[in-house]
Amino acid sequence: PVTDGSRELHSLCAQLEFLLQFDLKEKRSFFGQRKDYWDFLCQGLARCRQEHEGIHFVTSLDKLKTPVGRGRAFLRYCLVHQQLAESLQLCLLDPESLCEWYYARSPFLSPKRRAEILGSLYELDCVTFHLTL
Repeated sequence: PVTDGSRELHSLCAQLEFLLQFDLKEKRSFFGQRKDYWDFLCQGLARCRQEHEGIHFVTSLDKLKTPVGRGRAFLRYCLVHQQLAESLQLCLLDPESLCEWYYARSPFLSPKRRAEILGSLYELDCVTFHLTL
């Protein structure tokens, strides 16, 4: 199993975060706080009208104050519960939403690259992650 001390885990999480932040449009909340990929994931999963356990879990953690921190916790939650590919795929279903959140260079806007990314993430479902949440 992959644990918190694994170098590969840190590399994987950094790459996932890079993909989710790459060419992300700058958006602000009502109170002026910069939105991040966490907000994109929340909106995408809310649109599916299913309450995602990972979103519920992360929002219940009082220690997390920033969208980046919440996003990282969500990625870890999804890895542990083998839900990362499915969760991201649900967020990537709506082309209008993708264009609202990402500029043209984002790999998520390319059907071929999106399929490659999701295919790789589905392969992670075979890996056991024992991470501190």
